[in-house]
Amino acid sequence: MGTFSSQPSKRSTKQAGDAAELAALQYLTAQGLHLLDRNFRSPGRGGGEIDLIMREPDGTHVFVEVRKRATQNHGGAAASVGFVKQRRIVFAARHYLSRLRVEPPCRFDVMVLNGVDMEWIKAAFDAS
Repeated sequence: MGTFSSQPSKRSTKQAGDAAELAALQYLTAQGLHLLDRNFRSPGRGGGEIDLIMREPDGTHVFVEVRKRATQNHGGAAASVGFVKQRRIVFAARHYLSRLRVEPPCRFDVMVLNGVDMEWIKAAFDAS
């Protein structure tokens, strides 16, 4: 019989987030996407961060938000990407795209990790 510890996990929230991003990156790479940038931050107050910027084989840039939750409480990981978070991601994406000569087709995806389950939500929200 296994042992049970009542002590909280030694793994920090940052470490758990980094592990979730790595799992999402590995999954998306296996699906044929190419990593362009990771943890891209736009400057200034109210700026945003994009966990992963990927490119589809057809050239579409995919801005990926990775969300992990241990449980489905409070709607789970997908519910945590609300309007304000979406606006910050869009702001950061616009900053990223402003550095390119030609703006490629784009979309905003969310990788949801609830416990051990992973779900890829393509076009989870848009820039409008």
